[in-house]
This record gives sequence, C-alpha cells and structure tokens, in this order.
Amino acid sequence: AFDKTVAKDKSLAVGFFQRGFVHVQLEMYEEALSDYHLAFSHLRQNPFIDYKQLGLRHILYAWEVLYSTAAAQCRLQQWQEARATLEKAVVWRPEGRTAILDLALERVQDHLFLEPMQVPPGEFFRPRKKEVEQLDSKDFLGKPKVISSIIPNDEYIGFEPLRPQKQGFYEPRADALR
Repeated sequence: AFDKTVAKDKSLAVGFFQRGFVHVQLEMYEEALSDYHLAFSHLRQNPFIDYKQLGLRHILYAWEVLYSTAAAQCRLQQWQEARATLEKAVVWRPEGRTAILDLALERVQDHLFLEPMQVPPGEFFRPRKKEVEQLDSKDFLGKPKVISSIIPNDEYIGFEPLRPQKQGFYEPRADALR
C-alpha cells in the first residue's frame, strides 16, 4: 500500500517515512534507510510538515525522520553514521527538548539498537467530507453541439481563422428566405 502511495505522490514525505518503518519491521534495513533519506529530502529543509490539510492528524518533524534514520543505521551496524545523524537531529529538535535524543546518543554509544518512530497507530488519511462529496464526475466540456453556418453558400467544414469576405457571397438568396 505504501508503494502505491509513494508512486502516486513522489514527494509525500510521510509515505516514505511510514514505508521506512515497515521496512525496518520486515528487516529490510537498506530499503528503510533509503526511504528515510527520501523522507528527509522531501521535507525540503523544513523543520516539519503538517498533514492536517490532507486529512492526517499528524505533524512529521525532521528530527523524527533523522532519529528513525539513525535507528536503521544501527541495525546495519553503522554506529558512527548513526551518531552523526543523531547529532544532526539535535539541531532540528526544538530548543530544550533534546532528552530523547540525548538518551539515543547514549544507546548508540553503547551499541544498542534504537526503535524507529512512526505515525501513531490508528491515524489514517481521512479527507474531509466536503472534499469527498465533490469527487463526483463533472462534465467540464458540456454536450457536443452541431454548429451550422447561417450563410447559405458556405460549404466549409472545420475551424480556421477569419477568411477574407467576398462581395455578394454572404448575401442570402431570395428563395433561401422561404
């Protein structure tokens, strides 16, 4: 399902983030690391993305993505890279709230695995009702119409720019008026 989601929206950071979590659960650590890198790059240097407008009551923070990246690096025995990633996460974490990252740095120092973060269980994309109601198909072009010329001698069929007018050509004949 996450593969289909990120295929439809290549810049959905939370989709890559969640797929990375699933890859960790499936012990596909290289894929998880790749997904976390993609999720962080799709944050586009923003500290967070609020997905409430799309119907997901979750805010994806850059430090959470970096923390999960470090968790995947720990599973791959990349301890130095995990430490560097966590130090980068400290920069992205709001001031005065680095306790979880300090604990994570200690765990990496002791070569202990980290558990990746995820969107809280039970949170799903639920678009607002008014947005779903207007998903009915709409006919923007309207019904096709046959348009005929009111000019009696006009035999042209198709579209073209304005033609130069001929004298007397566009005059209706007397028998055409009947």
